[in-house]
Order: sequence, then C-alpha cells, then structure tokens
Amino acid sequence: MSFESLAISKAPRSRTDLFLSFTWLGLQGFGSVLAVVQREFVDRKQWMTPSEFAEEWALAQTLPGPNVVNLSVMFGAKHFGPTGALAAMAGLLVFPGLLMLAIVLSFQAFAHLPIVASALHGMGVAAAGMVMAAGWRFGPSLLQHPIGWPLAVALTVVSFVLAALMHWPLAHVIGLVGLVSFGLTWWRLKTKNSK
Repeated sequence: MSFESLAISKAPRSRTDLFLSFTWLGLQGFGSVLAVVQREFVDRKQWMTPSEFAEEWALAQTLPGPNVVNLSVMFGAKHFGPTGALAAMAGLLVFPGLLMLAIVLSFQAFAHLPIVASALHGMGVAAAGMVMAAGWRFGPSLLQHPIGWPLAVALTVVSFVLAALMHWPLAHVIGLVGLVSFGLTWWRLKTKNSK
C-alpha cells in the first residue's frame, strides 16, 4: 500500500472559501491554469490527493467547455451541492473576467509597442513550461494505474503524436485513446477482481 493511498484530502470550509480560492486561481491562471490548480488544490490546500486530482482533471477534460470551469463546477457541487458549484464557478469567472476586460481595453492602446509583443511571446513560453511541469507531476499517479505505467506512458505518447504531430482534433484523440484506455482499464480491473 502506498503512502498516497493513505492520504486523506481536506475539504473547503465554506462556499466563501470556495469562491475566494477559485477567484485566486482565476487571477493567477494566465496561460496555463493546470499547474496553478494542481499546486493550490493538491500541495497547498490539500483538497485533493494527486490521484484524485488526476482523475477529476481527466473527467473535466472530457466534458465540453473549459477544463477548469468544469473542474470548478464538479468540485463545488461535490462539497456544497448546486450552490457550491455556483460559488466556485463565480469565483473563477467574475473578478478574472472583469480584469481581462480591463486588460483588453488597455491592450488596444498599447498593442503597437514592440515590448508588448515581446511580453506576450514570453508569456506563451512560460505557459508551455507550466503545462509540461504539471504533466510531469502526473507521473506518480501512473504508477498506481490499473493498466500499469508502461502502457499508460505508451498511450500518452500516442496522444502526443496524434495531437501535436498529426494535428488530429482533440475530440478525435480523446475519443480514440480514451476508449482504448477505458477498455484496457476495465479489462484489467475485471481480470483482477475475478481472481
């Protein structure tokens, strides 16, 4: 039994805690919110274990709409029902949305400056690095996956090749690789439980 399987996640104290926490996430989520959400929920607040986060994030990615909005709705509803879902989603969208509106209006006045274009390119590189770092942190949860880490890594590579190199639409990649991994996981769990 691993240490992570013994870990118990904490819960948000109130809907206000949810709202403020998701507001903070939304305000720092420029470019890549995945790394920010993972750091806040798993490391800092301990609202989820790494495995719980990987499972919830995977489900949020398969639903239509922005991943982090899906996660906020699921997480808020899990702890406080429909009002919790609303509090988490509102926290994620209200103040960050107002800030983005202010930035867009200000950007129009300064878009012609070379320093602004350079800053945007730099933010893109930083966002890519944050996504890679968050992906790397999912690695330990692969060790506990029913299909085993070699097959999980192989499916990860297939997903990368299909999406990044062959330019398949994300829905097709998720459909194909998701169905294969679902089938393999179901088969492994069924085989394990029948012994």
